[in-house]
Amino acid sequence: MKVVLADYSGFCFGVKKAIDMVYDKTSRKTEGAKLFSLGPLIHNQQVVNELEKKGVSVKDDISAITDGSIIIRSHGVPQEVYEKARSNSLDIIDATCPFVRRIQNIVKDYCQNGYEIVIIGNPKHPEVIGINGWCNYKSYIVSNEEDVKDVPYSKKLCIVAQTTIPVSHFNRITELLKVKGDKVEIFNTICNATMERQDAARKLAKEVDAMIVVGGYHSSNTQKLVEICRAEKPNATFHVESVDDLVEDDLKDFKVVGVTAGASTPQWLIEPLIEKLKKI
Repeated sequence: MKVVLADYSGFCFGVKKAIDMVYDKTSRKTEGAKLFSLGPLIHNQQVVNELEKKGVSVKDDISAITDGSIIIRSHGVPQEVYEKARSNSLDIIDATCPFVRRIQNIVKDYCQNGYEIVIIGNPKHPEVIGINGWCNYKSYIVSNEEDVKDVPYSKKLCIVAQTTIPVSHFNRITELLKVKGDKVEIFNTICNATMERQDAARKLAKEVDAMIVVGGYHSSNTQKLVEICRAEKPNATFHVESVDDLVEDDLKDFKVVGVTAGASTPQWLIEPLIEKLKKI
């Protein structure tokens, strides 16, 4: 079997930055020091398990963290989390992705200047929940075209996007939102790496017999890659978290298989999978 790895597979800039920060902290961690991640650092269970072995405990509620160091996940958090952390004298390790931080700042500034805020994305995703917290949870969250009807007409409207949504989805919804205000400011805040990764996956899916998408089952950007690949290969796209999830019988009839990976997927999960595919 021939295996082709898509361009821009694996850790994105923001995830690598977060991982490097945490590994640096764990390498300098003194005995007895407490290190907590507020929610999983990234949406990859294998990486989260590795960090737990190095002493990083995952907590879902900041009220459960009374001392030690708190890691702000790459997806970012609402503004009040910082306030609570400081009031508890916690050491803050801010691993928020710079692209997410930019959205938080846009939302905060425009909200303070009287704009209604619209976030295009998944209302249940931690990144979107965090962004909403920078405008006092008063944003309108639009996940699809149907949701646009719930956005009232406003004098001033500011539109941002979850970093991992497809550009085509963003463009469709912003076209519908343009008529929702006298003054409408649109910010395409989709991460460049997301766009490049999705384009590369789409291109490769057209050229191979089957696609393997490697990444966490709860990872938004990985799920988007699966959707994109299935649009090209509806019956020959497989989503796995690691090499252990490969089913050889599903793949034995394919001659050329493409591989792409989500932004939270490390090379040490991608490489063994490629080696196994080559032996099928």
